[in-house]
Amino acid sequence: MLISSQHIHTGRVIRVGQELVQFPDGSTGTLDMVRHPGAAAIVPLLDQLSDPDPRVILVRQFRHAADGFIWEIPAGTLGPGETPDDCAHRELREEAGYSAGRLDLLTSILTAPGFTDESIHLYLATGLSPCGTHRDQDEFMTVHEFAWSAIGRMIRHHEIRDGKSLAALMFVNSFLRA
Repeated sequence: MLISSQHIHTGRVIRVGQELVQFPDGSTGTLDMVRHPGAAAIVPLLDQLSDPDPRVILVRQFRHAADGFIWEIPAGTLGPGETPDDCAHRELREEAGYSAGRLDLLTSILTAPGFTDESIHLYLATGLSPCGTHRDQDEFMTVHEFAWSAIGRMIRHHEIRDGKSLAALMFVNSFLRA
């Protein structure tokens, strides 16, 4: 339970603070917390899941914190008052250049609950239609198509290391393709 909070920094996306909390045993302690508005991430499927080797879209995106480019599914932060569904549709258009005929929520994940409240809502997008991209100035990425079998190899060979992407792709593989 939150007792008090001290604001330290507000950035473009996050707020950082120190929070005095009461733990379940009644003791108290101070925690460093990163508050985040949440995000949506999308597995864009170009073919039917039932196809032998359906194609999926990944983006190769520059991430400063990762010291270079990494493979990811399209994703982005929720805007003020924006629903996760609306964010997923927007990010799919902006980053991958596709609109979805159907968008299904897979699950929601907590990215690092030891220090942040960030929750990412994971989606499967089907019935895709090309629509052109519209990226932010600080987004440097390219869009790529992969067969599902290649995605599996990329995961096994540690080429896909982004947590949200791994969670979403493995969710689809484990529960929808199995």
